Amino acid sequence: MPEKQQTPFALTNCHLIDPTTNLDEMGAILIEDGKIKAVGREVAANLPSDILRIDGGGKIAAPGLVDMHVTTGEPGAEHRETLKSVSRAAAAGGVTSIATMPDTDPVIDDIALVDFIKRRARDTAKVHVHPYAAMTRGLSGKEMTEIGLMLEAGAVALTNGRKAITNAQIMRRVMMYARDFDALVVHHPEDPDLVGNGVMNLGETSTRLGLPGIPAEAETIMVARDIRLAQLTGCRYHASQISCAESLDIIRRAKEKGFDVTCGVSINHLTLNENDIGLYRTFYKMSPPLRSEDERLAMIEGVADGTIDVIVSAHDPQDVDTKRHPFAECADGAVGLETFLAAGLRMVHSEQLTISQLINAMSSTPASLLGLDAGSLKVGSAADIILFDADYPWLVDREDLSSRSKNTAFHQARFSGKVLQTYVAGQQVHHYSQ
Repeated sequence: MPEKQQTPFALTNCHLIDPTTNLDEMGAILIEDGKIKAVGREVAANLPSDILRIDGGGKIAAPGLVDMHVTTGEPGAEHRETLKSVSRAAAAGGVTSIATMPDTDPVIDDIALVDFIKRRARDTAKVHVHPYAAMTRGLSGKEMTEIGLMLEAGAVALTNGRKAITNAQIMRRVMMYARDFDALVVHHPEDPDLVGNGVMNLGETSTRLGLPGIPAEAETIMVARDIRLAQLTGCRYHASQISCAESLDIIRRAKEKGFDVTCGVSINHLTLNENDIGLYRTFYKMSPPLRSEDERLAMIEGVADGTIDVIVSAHDPQDVDTKRHPFAECADGAVGLETFLAAGLRMVHSEQLTISQLINAMSSTPASLLGLDAGSLKVGSAADIILFDADYPWLVDREDLSSRSKNTAFHQARFSGKVLQTYVAGQQVHHYSQ
């Protein structure tokens, strides 16, 4: 993570967007010692004459994005992704804080490994890196980890990665301990027994392709169970990725009853559907699977009405050894950090979401859930800021991605919206030359 920039400077002539303060106006941001010192329409007029001014060209300045679901390859699979390479990809995509999953080799399931991630990130990463702690040893779902010690060591929340805990008693114990530490439980709600040998959404498309399907109930049953356990234990629960309208309804009812429940959705499930798989395109194999168009539209509506709290990139680097296989045999996952904001802007351009709703779900709310000093342009906040052109046209070429793995679901996609500059603690970590 970069050192704080000591020389004060100002981003001027910017369209300021901050969901935390309902800020939506032209103005400037004064940055000093890695913090925001002033923000608003009057700032530029009151700046000292000798201060460095960076002209934003009328483009949007917003809080840096906070991604709650990032998988890396370090430790154990550095050929797929390192903390250094994932941070470059994040900076290029306007993501200034990432929460990294414990699905590594070894699994991040004790304090030494939490400390390892934090030290490696400090030494090599351009952005803030916040490790999750595994809820069970080896992600086995059988034996709890030393939750309190890992949280004390700097873990930002608890998760079992892409492996759901099927034993309800183990999950209940994890939630009870999490409650005592006021820790957020982030769970992947997908019952592996109901998934079985399924590889895509169960329906007409899977039948036509001759591929075994995954029923929506694999997700909805787990969501319903987890919410009941969260109610029983009183813990803070977050469903990491949902993909079904029925899951949305379950979570909506839980929120109406006052339960401390939140949920996320991946950018893939907001912008792609099962038809994109086409002729067995393996970069579209994901967990949860891409669903029908009706389910995709329901997810967008969930973000728009606030039932879905967070949008994640679900960045999951896989190389040719794991992706260049028949569809049924390849690994799940796609990289997504560098296309995160651009893909989200599709929903803004189609008027399904406002720019403020998008930034809130990609930045302000995830920062709040994880307890981070991020996601806001308030005076005194960390100067984690992005400047982007919401209308800049570009074509995705996977070979141009900063990630070590190139398994993007958006190769050759046409986007309108590009991150121009990214600042972390007042230090510029990305600059796009148009």
